[in-house]
Amino acid sequence: MAKTQAKVATVDPVWSQICDEAHAAVRDEPLLGALIHAGLLHHPTLERALAFRFSLKLASGEMSEQILREIADEAYSTDPDLGQAARADLVAVYDRDPACHRFIQPILFFKGYQALQSYRIAHWLWRAGRTDMSYFVQMRTSEMFGVDIHPAARIGRGVMIDHAHSIVIGETAVVGDNVSMLHSVTLGGTGKEEQDRHPKIGNGVLIGAGAKVLGNIHVGDNSRIAAGSVVLSDVPRCKTVAGVPAKIVGEAGCAHPSVSMDQQLRGCDCEG
Repeated sequence: MAKTQAKVATVDPVWSQICDEAHAAVRDEPLLGALIHAGLLHHPTLERALAFRFSLKLASGEMSEQILREIADEAYSTDPDLGQAARADLVAVYDRDPACHRFIQPILFFKGYQALQSYRIAHWLWRAGRTDMSYFVQMRTSEMFGVDIHPAARIGRGVMIDHAHSIVIGETAVVGDNVSMLHSVTLGGTGKEEQDRHPKIGNGVLIGAGAKVLGNIHVGDNSRIAAGSVVLSDVPRCKTVAGVPAKIVGEAGCAHPSVSMDQQLRGCDCEG
């Protein structure tokens, strides 16, 4: 009985689906066989595959693949939450992005997902007191993916960063679980203050493309920030804000805006 329970505990349906998709992709596009085998099928777990991807993408003349691979393997082996967060992020992209049809796509091709997993390793380094190495990972993530997340920022699980170009998240920012944001979002400060100076984003929030959320303000759970808005004050939960500066223009429109991804402002005060 104990052996059966142990075997069940090691079943990983996410990784199993990834492997099935990878085999199908090699069959359908043999020219990608080497890439898919090296990046996915050669590895026994999702964590090992992500560590390989991390080291491959972030290596440079200043830091070898081998060193980065050792860092990532250590991170995933000592902190199981990293692997669980990676799975939650992967499912979030698959569920919310209409351009994502398979689990292998974010791992191999989507820079938002890859940048987020790189941030998670940088944050692990930061919490371990290895600040200089965490800054190196931040720098290389920004250079490689165009996503600049301070390693001290705190980001929950089930996060989707769609397209991801020009994302900036500051040092004292907090992002809750199940948040979705599009490209060119900034979670920034408003001046040179050195203490708690960045936004706190609640669970289930949807942040539209180009939105800027600035200062030590709170965005309530399950709210929506319209594309191009500049948010300078607190946002109550379950509301939609839009404009420059952003104002409340209506309700969020549904219980889980980050999942529905509905960015239309139907029924809002600004409609038309």
